[in-house]
Order: sequence, then C-alpha cells, then structure tokens
Amino acid sequence: MIPLRNATPTRHPPVVNRTLVIANTFVFILLVMAGPRVGTIIQTLGFIPARLLDPAAFGFSRLDAMVTLVTSLFIHGGVVHLLGNMIYLWVFGGAVEDALGHGRYLAFFIVAGMVGSLTHTLLFPHSLIPSIGASGSIAGVLGAFLLLQPNARIVTLFPLVVYWAMAEIRAVIFLPIWFALQFFNGFLALSAAVPAEAAVGIAWSAHVGGFLFGVGVGAAARWGSRSSKFEVRTKKAEKSKFRTS
Repeated sequence: MIPLRNATPTRHPPVVNRTLVIANTFVFILLVMAGPRVGTIIQTLGFIPARLLDPAAFGFSRLDAMVTLVTSLFIHGGVVHLLGNMIYLWVFGGAVEDALGHGRYLAFFIVAGMVGSLTHTLLFPHSLIPSIGASGSIAGVLGAFLLLQPNARIVTLFPLVVYWAMAEIRAVIFLPIWFALQFFNGFLALSAAVPAEAAVGIAWSAHVGGFLFGVGVGAAARWGSRSSKFEVRTKKAEKSKFRTS
C-alpha cells in the first residue's frame, strides 16, 4: 500500500513537516556527493546499539553515542529508502503537526525516532550494524495520526501485478494493517536472529516502538483536546447563566 494523499485538510501550513522532508532529502544529496566516504559517515553518524551501551569500546564518549540517536534519523541508505519514508511523512505528518503545534511536533518527531532506536537496542543490544533512517519517527507519526484522525480517508495506491488500483481507505483500517506488518516482520526477524543477536536488515522493532510511542502521544493529545473543549463549553455555559440571572 502506497499512501498518496490525506483527504483531511489542515488548519495551518505544516512548516516543520515540510522542513523535515527537505532536510532529509538535502542530507541524502550530500551523502551521494560524499562518494566513497559515505561508508565512514554512516558508521560515524548512524546509530549502533552496541556502541550506545559501551561507547568507550568504539572510541566514543557517552554523549557522542547518544547524539547518533538523532543524527541517524536524517541518514538514508538509498533512493527507495528515502522515498518510502518521505512519502509517509508527507502524507501523515501535516495533520499531526496541526494537532500538536510546530515546536511540539518537532520534539515529538525526534523523540519518537529515539524511542524506536532504543526499542531496537533492547532486542538487539550487541548489534554492530548502523541503524539509519527516519522510520522510527515516521512510525510515531503514524501512531499519533491513528488516534488523532482515525476516520481520515487516505488515498492509497495498490501496485498489483496486472494493474495498479487506487482507493480511499480510512486511517483506522490502513494504519493497523501497516502496524501488523511491522510487528509480524519484527517477530520473524527476532525468531531468525542467531544466538549472537546479529542485526537484521531492517530494524522492524524500531517501527513498532515508534508506533506505540506515537499512539500514546496521540491519545494524550486527543484527551487534552477534549478536555480543552469541555472547559470552553463550561465557561460559555457559566457566562450564559450569569447573563440570564
């Protein structure tokens, strides 16, 4: 399933979300221009679970290792990796930013990515393979979107073998299917891991961790919005009562 457009309009321009898409694309262009040095850059700025747990063994300080929790979010390993992530971010991020506000959305994006990487570390603490990409952050965005806009219609492209179909699917159907695929793939990856806990090609657990974190933030934001609306209605009722008494 390839999401093309979120049919729900936003109240404010998604400035931060667009900036994140541009930043990720710009960093990818810089990596392409780096040529043979790209491997060293990924090893340095990518997130390595084993290095976070024992930074001295890699010649890193604790702070340096923690910084890679953030820098790794803006590094992608190829055009398909970049496009796949940015399409999802572009389609779903604006609505979440609209609900949280610009500053809180930026903080949420980064923290969701960090939570995803830490979840991956819990399952593969000895992994030496760099984890890169904004997948954990975007999974968080999807989780928050599910709680904030469950009835939103997502224009979705289905690349079938014979022909490509297009349809509108509600977020409450689209996103649980996406999460189920991440969870299932993560379970298979964990089951197939060798005793030495060698890392898998895709950090599915980071997707799961980020998504669950996003669900929690989305639930809190939705509850906060309902509480605010209730307070506004209560104040209006009190003012009306005061005027008529």
